[in-house]
Amino acid sequence: MRVAAIDCGTNSLRLLIADIQGDSFREIVRLMEVVRLGQGVDKTGEFHPDAIARTLAGVDKFAAEIAKRGVEKIRFCATSATRDASNRDLFIEGVFERLGVRPEVISGEEEAALSFAGATKDLSTSDAPFLVVDIGGGSTEFVIGTDRVEFAKSVNIGCVRMTERHFTGGEPEPGEIAAATLDIDEAIAQAAKVVPIKSAKTLIAVAGTATTVAAAALELAEYDRYAIHLSRISAEKVHAASKMFFKLNHDDRSALGYMHPGRVDVIPAGALVLSRIMMATGATEFVASESDILDGMAWSLA
Repeated sequence: MRVAAIDCGTNSLRLLIADIQGDSFREIVRLMEVVRLGQGVDKTGEFHPDAIARTLAGVDKFAAEIAKRGVEKIRFCATSATRDASNRDLFIEGVFERLGVRPEVISGEEEAALSFAGATKDLSTSDAPFLVVDIGGGSTEFVIGTDRVEFAKSVNIGCVRMTERHFTGGEPEPGEIAAATLDIDEAIAQAAKVVPIKSAKTLIAVAGTATTVAAAALELAEYDRYAIHLSRISAEKVHAASKMFFKLNHDDRSALGYMHPGRVDVIPAGALVLSRIMMATGATEFVASESDILDGMAWSLA
């Protein structure tokens, strides 16, 4: 069966088309558009018209790809920003007009479960229990389990939300970093009341923040998802990458060969979230996974 999964987060819109037959999974195409749907949502509680327009333009591109590839089933999930936006119906109806499916505005817990399913598919149960951390644009999901989710919690510390809340632009001030760190640590502590974050054997981190940090740690000349997938990145390298991204200015971050243009301004905050998670869990390394919520969504359609 040929399926299409679309994940619409706070920062990016992503498409996966795959053929699934039994336990066989064959990726056909994987695309990403950085649309920043969550622009200003943390402050205003609603979508900006420009953000909706950018996102629907991305949906148009994906709709053409889906039509061309002969997809049989589509699942469209919207996450943190859409959960928070009071005018989400404008976006939902816009997607329906283009694709014939309405986005599911999924809970943080369901988002966590789908990420867990995608992230753990390529790993041996001998590495379990797994703690899967999905650092998105608006929220971060913590989910722990072995072959299924045992505990999950979503907290509002995504890379876009933290950037808009704490960093005013230009070179970050020490006070801004300190305030963001306190905010992040408080949210991690809230997650830890529900999810035993120190009890996992393997920490897996998914989504663009984690894979970009992995690219930095691996000193890649350009982004290479095959080199990144299942790489093991030490806590020391995570902390070093976080400090480096804050030290570099916008142009210097843009010049990094592995840096996606849509992540340049939010990667310092995102890397700080990952660094603080490493501190809080006591993990000595994380496994970077290129399989995430999209893969979990695709499997759910089979």
